[in-house]
Amino acid sequence: MKHLKLIFGLLLVVVLFSGFWSGKTKKEIREENRLERVNRIMTNNETLQLLYKYAPEAKNMILSSYGYATFTNIGVNLVLLSAEGGKGMAHNNRTGINTYMNMASGGLGLGLGVKDFRAVFLFEDKKTYDTFVNSGWEANAQADAAAKYEETGGAINAAETVAPGIRLYKMTQNGLALQATVQGTKYWKDEELNKN
Repeated sequence: MKHLKLIFGLLLVVVLFSGFWSGKTKKEIREENRLERVNRIMTNNETLQLLYKYAPEAKNMILSSYGYATFTNIGVNLVLLSAEGGKGMAHNNRTGINTYMNMASGGLGLGLGVKDFRAVFLFEDKKTYDTFVNSGWEANAQADAAAKYEETGGAINAAETVAPGIRLYKMTQNGLALQATVQGTKYWKDEELNKN
């Protein structure tokens, strides 16, 4: 048992300190960050084009929203454990400013396989957008409710309301996902990429 604790402790130290020194110069790090930002903008544009292909009406919804965010996610499900990780960016339609973000989730559930999906969030107003970007967001159990037209029911296009003021399109390689399940997913700002 003592050996196990020692090994675990050493692994923890290695993981903690591995991020503090990469052996790269500040100039190299800045260039890597610049390239990553360019890559995320390209992926954002590809995601929007994919969305417009499957849901053409989404273009007007995005243009009329205060802002939007796109994420690419890879999910792995191994027997009882599932994990997802991804990256993306939020775009403020009023200011034109991009904010680079990350996402991750994990859980328990039967299954086996890997899934690749993309998510597009639409934000109704400044407060909702700013909260998502600056404070991060964690989807809870209520985040899978279907979008309703006014109070009478009926799905609005393929977007689902996942929180007050936030709608979500979720796509797989085969098109729009039938259900936008985002429970237990955390979204946060990438501090390194958002440095000037």
